[in-house]
Amino acid sequence: MSDPPLPTSPVTDQPLARITRDGVEYTLLGTAHVSRASVEAVRELIGSQDFDAIAVELCDTRYRALRDREAWRNLDLLQIIRQGKAGMVAANLALSAYQRRLAEQFGIEPGAEMKTAAELAEAQHKPVWLIDREVATTLKRAYRSVGFLARFGLLGGLVASLFERGDVAEEDIEKLKQGDMLQSAFSEFAEQSEPLFRSLIAERDGFMSARLREESAKAQALGTMVKRVLVVIGAGHLAGMTDAIQTQQDDPTRCTESLNMLPPASPWPRWIGFGVLAVIVAAIAYTFTRGAHFGVEAIKVWVLFTGGFAALGALLGGGHILSALTAFVVGPLKPFRPFVPVGAVAAAVEMSLRRPRVADFESLRDDVIDWRGWWKNRVSRTLLVFLLSNFGMILGEYLAGIRILSKLL
Repeated sequence: MSDPPLPTSPVTDQPLARITRDGVEYTLLGTAHVSRASVEAVRELIGSQDFDAIAVELCDTRYRALRDREAWRNLDLLQIIRQGKAGMVAANLALSAYQRRLAEQFGIEPGAEMKTAAELAEAQHKPVWLIDREVATTLKRAYRSVGFLARFGLLGGLVASLFERGDVAEEDIEKLKQGDMLQSAFSEFAEQSEPLFRSLIAERDGFMSARLREESAKAQALGTMVKRVLVVIGAGHLAGMTDAIQTQQDDPTRCTESLNMLPPASPWPRWIGFGVLAVIVAAIAYTFTRGAHFGVEAIKVWVLFTGGFAALGALLGGGHILSALTAFVVGPLKPFRPFVPVGAVAAAVEMSLRRPRVADFESLRDDVIDWRGWWKNRVSRTLLVFLLSNFGMILGEYLAGIRILSKLL
């Protein structure tokens, strides 16, 4: 009679690496963000070994969102619109919707192993180190790292994900098992674009490695004994971080500051926009030299196209008829208010007419899982009014320019 098989530890099949740097041993646990086995591996390691600190692949924003389901209640929507952050908030909501779909498909919240690690660390009164770069910084660096056309691909991918009704594709699941949420969300583009891969993965490998060294140095400076640190990261970061921890020579604070800096936005899109606007304004002025009738017709074209498409965008975003009327009035005034987007004015009117309720903020994360929820929830609908009225105004501007110039040629 053969002996019964020995029970296996939850850690046995998990990617694991141990690196010692500056007198600190880092135990890197590679996890899959949608795996119960990863959660159990975290429990096993923290329960069976004595670590001085627990580091997790989270930034402060993602940590608060993971621990506090009502974090969106504190959203200052008007301030976000005024600061021009509506697009970034919409992108974060789209990523949140992707994660919620994964939660429904697998019955486990993406990042549950990170949440478990933080909760167990707090229960043992161990410090929790949040070592990942802020998700907004990563998305901005990724967005600015690719060309003009590739940016439309990224935005289109986010929009398309909202209308996807079925389960998450098998190839995306495999990427999640290899372990990075952002790479999975932009899987097709991350594979094809080296700059995008660098922003989403390689830079974060270096950033998180520097953060580990930075936190260790801070603890030592405060007289806290830190000799062993558990680092819970997506498996996709394991190889890169193992190498970076061993080879990084730069001062860790200088390294994180460098990787936190946003590359300057390319001036060309703005200059092209101003150039197109200047040409159209000059063309309208020139039409008056051919007679008042021609000039009046050119102004009519400008008003109808820019105002009409801005209003149409507001309506497509689910905006109130008065919000659309505001967009129609403000759209043609772009030459006189180049730095105040029509979407900001239309969204402000939408908020005053349909002020988001507490219930809208509370249900925001769940509503945006389905594309129809974006139009039902007053918070996300206001963001749509902002984005689509701006897009409509830009489209109307170019179409008006083509129409006016065609009349002159």
